[in-house]
Amino acid sequence: MKIAVNVHLKAGVLDPQGKAVLHALHTLGFKEVEDVRVGKQILLNINAKDKEEAIKKAEEMAKELLANPVIENYEIEVKE
Repeated sequence: MKIAVNVHLKAGVLDPQGKAVLHALHTLGFKEVEDVRVGKQILLNINAKDKEEAIKKAEEMAKELLANPVIENYEIEVKE
């Protein structure tokens, strides 16, 4: 089962990479962009008996390694 773990900084946490991308977009003429937050996506192929088990395993992985719960949020997405 293919699972995506989408990780992004919590609101209020400084995102210097997002600010750099925002500046670059403005420099390129995309003045309509008001804010940018940069995150990451981790794609997993999980051997599981069903979707619920795969999601549960991905949740455990996100909590233990893939995301820093102090400064990041994450969402689990099943890729079918």
